[in-house]
Amino acid sequence: MASLPNRMIATAVVRQDGAQKQRMLDRAFALAFKGLVYAQIWEDPLVDMEALAIQPGQRIATIASGGCNVLSYLTADPAEIVAVDLNTAHVALNHLKRVAVQRLPDYPSYRRFFADADSNANIADYRHFIAPHLDDVSRRYWEGRDLAGRRRINGFARGVYKRGLLGNFIGLAHLLARLHRVDPRAFLEAKSVEEQRAIFDAKFAPFFDRKFIRWMTDQRSSLFGLGIPPAQYDALAGGKPMADVLRARLEKLACDFPLQDNYFAWQAFGRGYGKTPAAPLPPYLQADHYAAVKARAHRVTMLHANMTDMLAASDAASFDRYVFLDAQDWMSDAQLTALWAEVTRTARPGARVLFRTAAEPSLLPGRLLAALLDRWDYRAEESRDYTRRDRSAIYGGVHLYVLRGA
Repeated sequence: MASLPNRMIATAVVRQDGAQKQRMLDRAFALAFKGLVYAQIWEDPLVDMEALAIQPGQRIATIASGGCNVLSYLTADPAEIVAVDLNTAHVALNHLKRVAVQRLPDYPSYRRFFADADSNANIADYRHFIAPHLDDVSRRYWEGRDLAGRRRINGFARGVYKRGLLGNFIGLAHLLARLHRVDPRAFLEAKSVEEQRAIFDAKFAPFFDRKFIRWMTDQRSSLFGLGIPPAQYDALAGGKPMADVLRARLEKLACDFPLQDNYFAWQAFGRGYGKTPAAPLPPYLQADHYAAVKARAHRVTMLHANMTDMLAASDAASFDRYVFLDAQDWMSDAQLTALWAEVTRTARPGARVLFRTAAEPSLLPGRLLAALLDRWDYRAEESRDYTRRDRSAIYGGVHLYVLRGA
């Protein structure tokens, strides 16, 4: 019998009304997704916070993922952030980050732990400052071993951003690129957006024309490492060859934003954050925000739960902001309806919902009941602008909905 975490993930991913081959692929993804997927979240927190317009004292409901954005939202001074995730590894990672910022002695040790994430000193700090204050479940996770027999906490001594499903995927992409005489790290030597464009056009764009790459990316399982299940693969492809779609998304990541401002590009091309003091970092790791994040970390409530179930157990008119990442791409119409019924019930006046989609359009029209959708105002022009400015570049659409007046 599947464990509770596995059943929760399978319920969210496996399309019970799909063909047998679809269900088999969905189950394969659910199996892959039960371990650590994202050591770093791939949604731009600056876009999030601008779209959400978080005000001091507000309550936020969000999917946790790697936890970077959860802690980054604390810079806006909300009263509480309720973060949920179906993935036990992500829950443990969020607990680790929350306890670490509270208990590590200073900013340099905090930065070394999560920005560099590759020092033996981090393991000593874990034992001395963090482990005694972790919950038992999270501590067992970090002190346990992965499938390769490595203690999970040792990832912070060897480069944690090279681990997990996404880290392994990026590592495989680097290997394939080097086999084709392309070194992704060379991209980080660019000194201007113009140089970034020249390197991309000369080195990376032709890579996606190779027959093997086009064949491989046409397999729905090829993007499991990006955390993309088969159903979302189809939405991302939009009827186009996946190699062309991936080239366009990588082009945006590589060419639309200066390297000195885009830590997502550093993760993609360098497999970690930059080492210099001026290297770009997510807000929760920036020195200027350290004191605020440390002081407010207790405001994060981390739950191993489904978002709909968490909201169903909450009071009416109890949340101001909602962040769904790209989870709705996985949902059936019935699941979308159940989620938005609870969102509408728990939303306070002026509530905002932010989510992303693999495809460009919002997925709600034509799928969500009109009685629910009509309660919300879709900010189409603003959403297009947020999509354009999302530095992670992987999503087709960033979408903002605002509750209409009573």
